[in-house]
Amino acid sequence: MSSSNTEASTNAAACKRNDSIMKGIFYALGLITLLILIVIIGYILVKGLPVISWEFLTTAPVDFGASGGIFPMIVSTIYVTFFAVIIATPIGVGAAVYLYEYAGSGKFVQIIRFCSESLASLPSIIFGLFGLAFFVEFLHLGWCILSASLTLAIMAMPTIMRTAENALDAVPAAYREGSLGMGATRWQTIQKVILPAAIPGIITGVILGMARAIEETAAIMYTVGSSIAVPVTIFDPARPLPLHLYILATEGISIENTFGTAVVLIVIILGITITTNILVERYQKKMMGE
Repeated sequence: MSSSNTEASTNAAACKRNDSIMKGIFYALGLITLLILIVIIGYILVKGLPVISWEFLTTAPVDFGASGGIFPMIVSTIYVTFFAVIIATPIGVGAAVYLYEYAGSGKFVQIIRFCSESLASLPSIIFGLFGLAFFVEFLHLGWCILSASLTLAIMAMPTIMRTAENALDAVPAAYREGSLGMGATRWQTIQKVILPAAIPGIITGVILGMARAIEETAAIMYTVGSSIAVPVTIFDPARPLPLHLYILATEGISIENTFGTAVVLIVIILGITITTNILVERYQKKMMGE
């Protein structure tokens, strides 16, 4: 009996020691990741913040970006991202609702999910070449905001669909059962009960899709053109911030403006993420009656 207790105590101590070691390893890995992020962003901020000024944000580039500002690029980024999200969100959310609420688990559903996962794993340059071949050449849309937005919408759609489906899955089954038990139809249940409860998760997917759309260069460099003028309509060519950043960096036009553009791009992404998270938190509190 004494021997068994001693062995059990030894095993418990060994398990506790192993747990502490693994916890320390994971903590260290997380800390290393955080430090890398801080170093990268810190370096960009140190190099780019001195470039930021009101003139830099509100004027057009001069000499192909060697001097001047980035106002047309900011407008182009907002245009392209906005229309990409407007196109991708209803399709992605609608596909998620169909797959989770109606389709079941047949072979057709498996094919759709496989295609979605395949799209999500494709390099962005493939989307850019497809956009060039289909939207720019075949549909004769030309190099414009609409071609770039459609290309980014296809690229963001799998992320939105997958996240929306996970959000629907997270809604408690009691919500559906209660609504259907009170005589509501399936569509009424989805519209009035399921989707409102899944909104925070769906918005998370939209944020992820939007962030990917904002930061992409390869997917739009063949579809949006490279105009440094302020776009007026969706059929005008443009130069969003990621493309402008790529051109400045690869062609060595202005290293200072390259870092300044990078800072603005980071601030836009952070601003969208923080603002959306605040709105989602307020929506959740409203749903909970707080």
